[in-house]
Amino acid sequence: MHKSIGRRNEKGKPLNNERLEFLGDALLDAVVGDIVYNHFPGKREGFLTNTRSKLVSRDTLGKLAEEMGLKRLILSSGHSQSHNSYMLGNAFEALVGAIYLDQGYAAVMCFMEKRILNKLINIDKVAYKEVNFKSKLLEWSQKNRVTLEYRMSKQGMDKESKSPVFTYQVFLEGVAGESGQGFSKKEAQQLSSEATLKRLKCEPQFIDAIFTAKSERTKMEEMPTMSVPDTETEQEFVIHQERPEDAEVQETQEETVANADEEFDLSDISATPREQSREDIIAAAEAAAFESEG
Repeated sequence: MHKSIGRRNEKGKPLNNERLEFLGDALLDAVVGDIVYNHFPGKREGFLTNTRSKLVSRDTLGKLAEEMGLKRLILSSGHSQSHNSYMLGNAFEALVGAIYLDQGYAAVMCFMEKRILNKLINIDKVAYKEVNFKSKLLEWSQKNRVTLEYRMSKQGMDKESKSPVFTYQVFLEGVAGESGQGFSKKEAQQLSSEATLKRLKCEPQFIDAIFTAKSERTKMEEMPTMSVPDTETEQEFVIHQERPEDAEVQETQEETVANADEEFDLSDISATPREQSREDIIAAAEAAAFESEG
């Protein structure tokens, strides 16, 4: 029973499989982790984690649910059927949770080993199949020292399922790559990464444009942003020894400056001659007469 039908019990609580999904999700991590651990002896943690994540992904669980015929048993509104990959995966998790509550952990392990992994999934093929395209693109960009950016170009709602839809586009060194649309940000980025990787393989002009942009960026980064500092340094570590004659010179200089300050008067600076007073004129005439007598 999907939450879209909105049914409630006599106490008003919603009736759907969300709680069973939560329980089944936790159980699948443990059970599939146990199976992968024993199936690949000697493999490292990263390999085991990656394999488990692929086996319990929404896409994988959705395909399993469809193969088992769970789609015919799901109760939901008609609008949610168009986006049934998540609904089917959630239904599979709810089934696992129900098996656990009814029969216990051993029954869940038996169900996954004998009914699922031995009949419906080739665990070796899944383990060695690369599906994390975003990780691959990131690895390529880091090895080539190329900047990688994901930009969300659009966000909306699916008309039929009313589920959120995201569109992301890849940019390598600012050069536009491919776009991807999905019902989650992760799915959209994975799809855009996959399409961009395919374009990198078959379109040399795309790679040329990326490395041309990278060259321009690194050229700008290598340009000096300030003047080259002077290599001459002051000898601040040398202690100056004051000599007696230096003190006398310093004292004389200070007296000269002090006298100059006292004698200096702004009234001495004039662009036009000053008018003489009557006393100045008489004194000048007497001085001239005294010189002529002498």
